[in-house]
Formats: sequence, structure tokens, C-alpha cells
Amino acid sequence: MAKTKHSKDHKKKEKKEKKAAARHGKPPAKASARHKPARPKAPEKAARRPPSAKGKPDSGQAAGSAGAAPPKPPAGVDGRPAKIGKARKSSRRPTLLRRGPDGEILAPGDLLLPGGTQRSEEIQYLFRGCAAAERPNVGEEAIAEVFVRRPAGDFPSDRDELQRALAWACDRFERGNIEPVIPQRANIKRTFQGVVERARHRRREIGAFLRGLDLGHTETNHMDAHGEASLQSLMEWAARLENLTEADEPTQADYASFHRGLDQLESTTEALMIDVEQTLRRLRDRLRG
Repeated sequence: MAKTKHSKDHKKKEKKEKKAAARHGKPPAKASARHKPARPKAPEKAARRPPSAKGKPDSGQAAGSAGAAPPKPPAGVDGRPAKIGKARKSSRRPTLLRRGPDGEILAPGDLLLPGGTQRSEEIQYLFRGCAAAERPNVGEEAIAEVFVRRPAGDFPSDRDELQRALAWACDRFERGNIEPVIPQRANIKRTFQGVVERARHRRREIGAFLRGLDLGHTETNHMDAHGEASLQSLMEWAARLENLTEADEPTQADYASFHRGLDQLESTTEALMIDVEQTLRRLRDRLRG
């Protein structure tokens, strides 16, 4: 192998030093260690990183690349960049028709009050719900629903009487103390059929109150935690009463004890309705202030 230019120059320098030392009578200096030329280091291989999902660079590569252009947002249907943001909440009322267990189309309110109001007590609770509803002034809409869906035969109220009942419900909600108003149960037999009838009446009264709130577009997420919990408990009690009306007659039962339990249940559900009314009145006062 040919010697490099660097080694030839180094040998010439050593010869000159020996000749100079011989002239002056000095011992020749020790030859300096030869400096081998440093080999250029091989470039270090870049650490391999597993490709991220779908062939996209990971966050470390994105952060380390200086001057890299930001990724473009996904294109929409029309070719323009799609808007990125929070998902839009679905509408409160479904657009599909509501159907019953047999596939029949349900009229508005049939899930809460099947067939519409049928007794004066149900009309009273309907107006109480309308008076407390988040959107006020739905009384005329409720009166129209009462007349459109009134059962065949004798109907318990005419329009003037309905107007007076609505005015009482609004005045009770706006000004007076919200007191319990539980209907009097007259001529209820202490039998299983009497228990079922009483449970059905209470279930429909709760449904009428909820239908009034529904007519007024009452949103539960606008209520405080106590009122929302009371409304949830009220709906759960309505479901239990619905199950009671479909129960089979027991072979032996103390029906007097059943009716005492229904007395307590009516007081409990009435207190829950009052909690909801008071919550909505505080909400209305806060919005007015």
C-alpha cells in the first residue's frame, strides 16, 4: 500500500533533525510517535421508531421537525375544511313517531298520560305542571289538549271551569305557599280491585303533572340537583304504580294494609311534586332577577 503524504513529510523532518544534531554534537532526539490519521467515524444510524397508526408520524417526530407545515384539517363534503369542535347535541324531542307496544302511533302525551285527561283530578295536576313549567303561558295549549282528547260521554269540566282551575294553579304557584293538594278517595273498596284502581288513579295524576311540565318544555338540566333528584324519584314511583296495576291478585293479603301503604305513597309523591314546583319557582325567580 502506498504511504500517505503525511508520513513522507514526517520522515523528512526526522532526517533533518538527525543531521542538525550531528553537526552540533548532540544525541539525536527520540523519534516522536507517529500520529496515525484518525479514521472518520461512521455516521450513527438513526434510531428506528415503529411507525404510528395509519402511517402518521408520532408526536416526537412532529415536535422535532423544525419548520414543518401544520397538518391540514380533514376536508368536508364540499371540499372545504371541515369544522372541528364539540359534537352538536341531539334535539330534545325525537323526530321519529312514537309508537306503542303494538306498533300504534302514540299521540303527544300518551307515554305520560295515555288517552289524555279523563278526570277532574288529572286536569288539576295537568294545570299544576303547566303553571310550574319552564316556559310559561302554556295554559291555553293545555286546555285545547283537554278538549281535543276528551273521552266520549260526560266530560267533567267545561271551558269556564277549566279557566278557573288554570287560574287557581297559576296563582298557587306564583304567590301563595305551595301546599299539598291530594284528592279525596271516596268509595274505594278494601279489595284487590280497589287497590288497583287507586294505584291507577295515582299513576295517571303523576303522569298529568309530568305532561304539564312537558308542554312547557321543562329541561331537567336547568334544575338544581335536589329538584332533578325529586323529579327522577317521581318518575320511578310512577313506574312502580304502573307495575302494581298489572300485578296478579294474591291468594291472601291484608288489603287494609295495602291502602295504608298507598296513603303513604300518595304523601311521598305529593312531596316530590312540591319539591319540583319549588325548584322551578326558584329557577323562574332567578331568571327574572
